[in-house]
Amino acid sequence: MTGERDLRTLLSGLRPELNPGRHVFATAPDGVMPEGVNPVVTVTEPEGLTLVLPETEAVSAGLRYDYVAGWITLRVHSALDAVGLTAAVSLALTDAGLSCNVVAGFHHDHVFVPYDRAAQAVDVLKALAAESG
Repeated sequence: MTGERDLRTLLSGLRPELNPGRHVFATAPDGVMPEGVNPVVTVTEPEGLTLVLPETEAVSAGLRYDYVAGWITLRVHSALDAVGLTAAVSLALTDAGLSCNVVAGFHHDHVFVPYDRAAQAVDVLKALAAESG
């Protein structure tokens, strides 16, 4: 199934959903996935393997982190070559004073925001969707 490309349709159909739990960004120091972790995102960089995973798993694996995030899934099925979705979401969150880290999956985009302001971020994204509809 091909994802949506039209920006207005994407924004009006955002349907942001806050996933449960606290998630952190950590690095596997030797570039090897620690046993017992199930990251929701991995990124291989020259400096090491970045993991976005539940905080409890990072603690159990002895991984260091300093950013605790709420994980929001945008339920709209966006095309990977859609133009403007990330920019619009980022701008709306910026205007609310919220940082964000966006990761594209095949079916959905995922936004990681400061954990203690995640509910506010969902409200901001719902308002963006309502304004776009």
